[in-house]
Amino acid sequence: MKAIIYIPLVALLSLSVSCKKFVDIDPPRTELSSESLFVNDKTATSAMVGIYSDMNSYNYFYANLLTMFMGGMGSDEFTYALTSTAEFEEFKNNNVLSTNRFVGQLWSEPYAYNYRANAVIEGVTASQTLSPQVKNQLLGEAKFMRAFFHFYLVNTFGDVPLILDTDVQKNTNLSRTPAAEVYKSIIADLIDAKNLLAINYPSTGERTRPTKGAATLLLARAYLYTGNNVQAEIEAGEVISNPNYQLLQGANMNKTFLANSPEAIWQLQVVNNGGSRNTWEGFTMTPASITAPVAYYRLTKGAGGLVDAFEPGDLRRTNWTGSYTTTATPPLTHTYPYKYKIRTNPGPITEYSMVLRYAEAYLIRAEARIQLNKLDLGKQDLDVIRSRAGFSTPLPSIASIPAGMLRVEQERRVELFTEWGHRWFDLKRWKSVSGDATKTRADDVLPLTKPSWKSTAILMPIPSDARKTNPNLTPNPGYN
Repeated sequence: MKAIIYIPLVALLSLSVSCKKFVDIDPPRTELSSESLFVNDKTATSAMVGIYSDMNSYNYFYANLLTMFMGGMGSDEFTYALTSTAEFEEFKNNNVLSTNRFVGQLWSEPYAYNYRANAVIEGVTASQTLSPQVKNQLLGEAKFMRAFFHFYLVNTFGDVPLILDTDVQKNTNLSRTPAAEVYKSIIADLIDAKNLLAINYPSTGERTRPTKGAATLLLARAYLYTGNNVQAEIEAGEVISNPNYQLLQGANMNKTFLANSPEAIWQLQVVNNGGSRNTWEGFTMTPASITAPVAYYRLTKGAGGLVDAFEPGDLRRTNWTGSYTTTATPPLTHTYPYKYKIRTNPGPITEYSMVLRYAEAYLIRAEARIQLNKLDLGKQDLDVIRSRAGFSTPLPSIASIPAGMLRVEQERRVELFTEWGHRWFDLKRWKSVSGDATKTRADDVLPLTKPSWKSTAILMPIPSDARKTNPNLTPNPGYN
């Protein structure tokens, strides 16, 4: 096992237990060869859905690291309330060391999943016996997932090795690929996935496997992040016009994160949970007891804090946050994320982890339009999101692109908080309003809640274990 953690193809065959929750298939036997794995539709499908199964089982990466550590504590969303380890403090203080085990997981886990996606691409492409419909669907899903993992790697670390096959001997010592080249690959994979994937969900109604809508939304996001606002507007518009999705209004906002919500574009279902967890987000962020709560994660408050960013009357504050008051003297009131309502539940699973959802399409199109100086159209998209949040009066006219971008920032912050590191990635990709081309928006806002903030912290360090075993991996600026 070397710098980038890979999983041999036989690991694809060990996913049979968790796969059954996603599709009704017979699990493949562990002695099957890779060739026989892709001979029939059932075993080939098991290799693909096993990736989704493992993404939300007993691991920290997707449920916790992006949302809790880097995305939440690393930005200005929340702090950790209880006594924490030194590694927690590194994220909180934006002083993450290359030896931090969690940053190691941020690197190794997506590469491990990426290996499996590449194995599916190779196996499905070579197969002569899969049905055309299943072959296209699996190839589309695998390319979508390869793009997905590369997207989070490049946004977490900057330049990263671009891994497009299962040749471990070659890939182990790859140098870092420029981020622009990684994005080209991401976009190419998403275009292919969009063309291959079905537009509708299966007849079961489960939204736990990517469809054309998922590929289109992630493609819109990739275009937005790379400054191609024309294409971002087009792709986001396609998602908005898709009849499979709708924004949930008023009191129905609390149904947004339910399993197979009409706002869900792609969700993950918890597996191997022992019958106690609906989602990792709910288990981690929701207090154990509403009558005597202690939330692990408290939303930031005061100058620059998230709690004070909500405007009066915002239903997102009412529906998607909770609060409790301590018995201290004087008593203190703390606010916690409450998008997911269930911490533990021995009964049927009612919530799924939301990966991609419909509201983001409006926010992407609004930002793209404002950057294209289509200020009124961008405002209209923001008004759609705000109307759902309880604001009946439209925003006033937007006078300029900078003013419009501040409105976009506000809506993205209070809409997408504690979801997949959106706030962190936004602050990283936006330029500073100071006009200093060397600064990002993070340099403007994070010092309000983080006195020790430094600009180089916007990228995570390349893990020390990876650099030890791959001499071609260079460190990020500010790390050694």
